[in-house]
Amino acid sequence: MEARDTSGEHVALRRSSRDVWQRVSGWLAVHETQLWWLHSLWALAFGIGVMWLGSRNFAYLRIALLHVTFIWITSMALPYIVRSGSLSKTWRVRAQLVINYFNKNFYQQLLFFMLPIYWLSTTPGSANVVFVVLLATAALLSTMDIVYDRHVAMRRVLTALFFAFAVFAGATAALPILWQIDTVSALWLAATIAAGGATTLLVSERRLEWQRTWFAGGLIVLGLFLAVEYGRPLIPPAPLRLQRSAFGTQIIDNEVTRPSRSTPTDVRSQLYVLTVIYAPQRLHERVRHVWYQEGRAIKRSRYYEITPSGDARGYRLWSGLTLTRDTAGRALHVDLETEGGQLIGRARLPGPAH
Repeated sequence: MEARDTSGEHVALRRSSRDVWQRVSGWLAVHETQLWWLHSLWALAFGIGVMWLGSRNFAYLRIALLHVTFIWITSMALPYIVRSGSLSKTWRVRAQLVINYFNKNFYQQLLFFMLPIYWLSTTPGSANVVFVVLLATAALLSTMDIVYDRHVAMRRVLTALFFAFAVFAGATAALPILWQIDTVSALWLAATIAAGGATTLLVSERRLEWQRTWFAGGLIVLGLFLAVEYGRPLIPPAPLRLQRSAFGTQIIDNEVTRPSRSTPTDVRSQLYVLTVIYAPQRLHERVRHVWYQEGRAIKRSRYYEITPSGDARGYRLWSGLTLTRDTAGRALHVDLETEGGQLIGRARLPGPAH
């Protein structure tokens, strides 16, 4: 039997495979930017799905802790991988691409999950909308591969700042939900965790001058301190939220029995407001009512503690106001706020229609 020489066929096959791979690689290189933007659209769609989950099940927050830990460890390790002499330049680039990919996905899941939790605790038209806008901006940025890979991930200060904000937002909501820590304590603890994480990320990047490292770290720590000490009105008190409110001239058994659609005109008559608050079962928090007329506080109730013995339909708080010549027949609103000054919700009552 005559033997058949197949070496030429093998060479041709390898050459053909190499040509196909070169064409595919060339096409990917030419369309790399467009493909990344398509992936960003997919990530945004996935984030919207995570938002749906976040509005229905808080249990995911336990998994989010693992995500944050992964981001912190890999972000700490990345500078050593990039500077490592044991890896070629090609493999260092690939390692950075893979780490960035996982970090972006975990940021997306964390930030988009937090959005509905904070939004439900936000009072439209108030200052705490600002925080939700910042959170939505960070969530959107985590889906933008080109921006994140080329700017956030390449600048250590931006990496630390982005990490600090994500951890601060996540921990501020997670601590009251998972461990029933009051909102002010949760803010301080979240700020401490975020500051520590951001500082370690800066220190791990040895290419930064130590003066620049400590200056950037100091600014991040100062920003977190100012946010907790003076910026609490800008932060929604997640997961606390106002479920409903009602005004009336009589309350029996924690329910308004004579509702009012406008402020009564009778001087010396009594007006009441009832607010129903959603809160985790074991969370202890102190809240109060502040009555306003034309932007001026006219009465502050004492603080009442939300306790585990609250009504299963929601924790109910009511207070009353005796109408005077200055307040009768004029529009009012009542703010429901925590002892730390965070706004839970706002109830409005217009004046009589003319």
